[in-house]
Amino acid sequence: MAVPKRRQSRSNTRHRRSNWKAEVPDLVPIKLNGVEYHVPRRLVRAYQAGLLNPE
Repeated sequence: MAVPKRRQSRSNTRHRRSNWKAEVPDLVPIKLNGVEYHVPRRLVRAYQAGLLNPE
């Protein structure tokens, strides 16, 4: 893990942290047992394989 060589100021730390933004995952429609669900794109295969329950 990278270690800073000197102490970072509080304002720099908070400014750096404020750049992190969470994004809403894009949802895609899939049909399971004749019912349409909207699930995150990266989990489509898991839902189709029955590993995850959409409820």
